[in-house]
Amino acid sequence: MSVLEMNLSELLNKPKVTLAALRGTRRILLRRRDDEDLVLTTAARAEQDHEVMGAASRLFVEMMRTSQGRTLVLDVLPATFPWVRYLPAHDVREFSVELVEALQAAVELDNTAAVAQLITEWRHTAEVHADPELHAALTTDSGEDLGPVPEPGAAA
Repeated sequence: MSVLEMNLSELLNKPKVTLAALRGTRRILLRRRDDEDLVLTTAARAEQDHEVMGAASRLFVEMMRTSQGRTLVLDVLPATFPWVRYLPAHDVREFSVELVEALQAAVELDNTAAVAQLITEWRHTAEVHADPELHAALTTDSGEDLGPVPEPGAAA
């Protein structure tokens, strides 16, 4: 089963035809011109997805409680996230711990946004380590005082 793509206007103009299409697919991606796209699925399928994510996360968390599980996770991280190859070993371990904690919290909150943000942040860290010039620019102390740093959200 794949994702069916259509414009939001099709749902608005032909709701019965569009909703009938859900019988042959798990979800419909509704394209919108001026805003973020939407995904339409049934409540039963959404619950299945939530249950699977919860089970996988709990399994992963429990694996990390054992030394064998931690070793296995560290062994498979480069296949799952190829960019971890650029991280120092201690950062790979830190990423694995933070990932487990974020997954555990995501299941409890029914919200995966923090997991996605964590993965994005670590991927960007790997990008810095992968580029020697960028890494040097960001980690070398120039000796210059560049002045005070404004509070986040404050006018510069």
